[in-house]
Amino acid sequence: MKKALITGASRGIGHAIAEKLMNEYELILVCRNNPDLMSDLPGRHHAGDVGDHMFIKEVFDGIDHLDLLINNAGIACFDQIQDLSPATWEEVIRTDLTSAYNTSHFASGLMIKRHSGRIINISSIWGSAGASCESVYSAAKGGINAFTKALAKELAPSGIAVNALAFGVIDTDMNGHLSAEEKKDLISQIPACRMGTPEEAAEAVYLLSKMPVYLTGQIISMDGGFI
Repeated sequence: MKKALITGASRGIGHAIAEKLMNEYELILVCRNNPDLMSDLPGRHHAGDVGDHMFIKEVFDGIDHLDLLINNAGIACFDQIQDLSPATWEEVIRTDLTSAYNTSHFASGLMIKRHSGRIINISSIWGSAGASCESVYSAAKGGINAFTKALAKELAPSGIAVNALAFGVIDTDMNGHLSAEEKKDLISQIPACRMGTPEEAAEAVYLLSKMPVYLTGQIISMDGGFI
């Protein structure tokens, strides 16, 4: 059976992706906190820091092949730059960007051996447009975009596609810091007049996973016309 590894699988987009894929793939699911939130999902479950290279090495121990890697783990930070601490900067970069290196480091070897595989990185429109008071999140997602394009060129000769989906405002816990009024104002700026849903994001991931491998190195935006 085909195997898929999803990081950040306990909530939001990651959990929705796992639900979408669980009938077609043997799942390997990773989260940092609250592994109990994955109890409704089949497969192997791991809880730990995705930014920790040795933890990810342990996750990959015993995986003989991998068909699909989805780098979804991510955290955000809403702070003005003068209030953004070095520790928070490092944590966001570690979780959102270094984690993609860690998983891709091990997954690529498995995929190269079989001359097939797909890597889908979950990015954000802020990775290209930038967001006020979200400098570190924007920087991390901008890094994901560059990483995606570079890795796609590196792995294309081995028949491996690497792409990113850059989402706009998706209705998840990541937006929990916004008040009702702030959410209303944000939605008023989106031509689609609403936030996207985790299920829509999962559907986009699923469809991208079915595309020809000649589609590679792309940052595909899905934002309701926002940017």
